[in-house]
Amino acid sequence: MPEAASAQVATRATVGDSEFDRDTAVTLRAPGVYDIGLSAGWTIINAVNGGYLLAVLGRALADTLPHPDPFTISAHYLTASRPGPAVVRTETVRTGRTLSTGQASLLQYDDEGREVERIRVLASYGDLDTLPDDVRTTARPPALPPMEQCFGPEDGPTPVDGSSAITERLMLKLDPSTLGWALGQPSGKGEMRAWFGLADGRDADPFSLLLAVDALPPTAFEIGLTGWVPTVELTAHVRSRPAPGPLRVSITTRNLAGGFLEEDAEVWDSADRLVAQSRQLARVRLP
Repeated sequence: MPEAASAQVATRATVGDSEFDRDTAVTLRAPGVYDIGLSAGWTIINAVNGGYLLAVLGRALADTLPHPDPFTISAHYLTASRPGPAVVRTETVRTGRTLSTGQASLLQYDDEGREVERIRVLASYGDLDTLPDDVRTTARPPALPPMEQCFGPEDGPTPVDGSSAITERLMLKLDPSTLGWALGQPSGKGEMRAWFGLADGRDADPFSLLLAVDALPPTAFEIGLTGWVPTVELTAHVRSRPAPGPLRVSITTRNLAGGFLEEDAEVWDSADRLVAQSRQLARVRLP
């Protein structure tokens, strides 16, 4: 192995010891009450990314519930979160042999010192390692060009200061056929596809899958719309523990109506397994 490549492998972050792990770690203050400082490193403009927030809540519920892995988690985004101190409150709804269910809320304080709920989630947890290997599916991985033929944020113009801190923490290589919006020529198809990983080389796990389903540019860009596309509700299903290596993410929108659109996401691992799915409802600003 060449010396440079060997050094790169030697410095790869690992699951449990990476910036993502540190920035999503919650500290138990009292039973069902956790403290966290939301990192500015996972923001777009001034808003904290919804997938990062989902991972934060997911980790708090994993500490609360007797099962380790999120199977399904549904989040309602009530108000925009901002970097800084936050509190997560969790509650066990039900525990069983195979699944346990819990709910959680993330709260911050506004400028007047009033407590504001940012997100509320309901989730069911299990153990992915106990699932049978039987897979019967008609789903197929997205057809992506090789990674070296795709483009990341570093290939575009210099971003506005503070507008894309999250992209510095991601390995994101977008399919050129979904990049028309970046050239002022959106396709109108409502599709976004990319190779995805964390910039420090940390392999994916169930919690980073919660980030992956909401980390690509909005499909609204390829429909010809610009501006912030805030998530109203997001439901993610984690189907399998991902194999090491980069992920492939495909997101599609079929219907924009009344200023709202859906985004359906699939996440595939290096072993060609569908490891996560999601659907979200998002609001768009119409011309």
